[in-house]
Amino acid sequence: MRTSDAAVSAADRGEPAPELDAARLVPDPDRPSGRTLLVEDVEQSYVDPADPTYLRFDYVRRMASVLDVAGPARTPLRVLHLGGGALTLPRYAAATRPGSPQLVVDRDGPLMDLIARELPPPPDVRVRVADAREAIGWEPDGRYDVVLVDVYRGARMPAHLTTVEFAAEAARVLRPDGLYAVNLTDLPPLVFTRVQVATLRRVFAEVCLVAARQMVRARRYGNVVLVASRREGRLPVDRLATRAARDPAPGRLLAGAELTAFAGGSRPAHDRSDAAPRGFPDRSTG
Repeated sequence: MRTSDAAVSAADRGEPAPELDAARLVPDPDRPSGRTLLVEDVEQSYVDPADPTYLRFDYVRRMASVLDVAGPARTPLRVLHLGGGALTLPRYAAATRPGSPQLVVDRDGPLMDLIARELPPPPDVRVRVADAREAIGWEPDGRYDVVLVDVYRGARMPAHLTTVEFAAEAARVLRPDGLYAVNLTDLPPLVFTRVQVATLRRVFAEVCLVAARQMVRARRYGNVVLVASRREGRLPVDRLATRAARDPAPGRLLAGAELTAFAGGSRPAHDRSDAAPRGFPDRSTG
């Protein structure tokens, strides 16, 4: 999900989730085949089915870089996507790694029907309508090369996807050399992000953070991508840092001691725990 300083969703206002017919695909006047997915008139996703390698939002490019470095170029990968949107990253993986078997899990059935009807997915992409936490529990151990998480209800990441227990399930379904990436939205002072760093570090051998430089300095509201690996030495930190620095919206990567200093004394979040922030932080706390 893309963030916007001006966007306050129903979830932020403490209201029920919007009716799903509020989702619509809007043509891009600058790219004839480009479409923006709007929910409650807030940008949620962008896709160009004619050129799936065109990625408009910086956080999507950062997640795509995880797919790029997860294995030799053009080699198929088995990918689990938790959160579907307009299937931007599944289309990217299908274009850059042909033959990759991919499963997309999204609980929003009407939205997935809209996408299937207007922008059908590539042949190797399956879509399952289900809750992400339940669906990952159905998957066998060591099945996936990459797990990507981008799940939001309005502007909130569901709390049951932010805990050590969920991260352990994600690690379980990864192969030993697999990579995990999650898109977070946060606002200064990035309390939620710091807790999520501590949470992933409780489960994974290596974790890094990639975000716009202003986000790393906790100066604005926006997106942060965390990347993790099960095995020490597997996380391609240098390659991810180079890609972030060369991005049209240059980013910065934190790992090792820098990431430890960033996380400070933050404690991991657990299921049914009241000790840590859960989901996207309420704007009133910023």
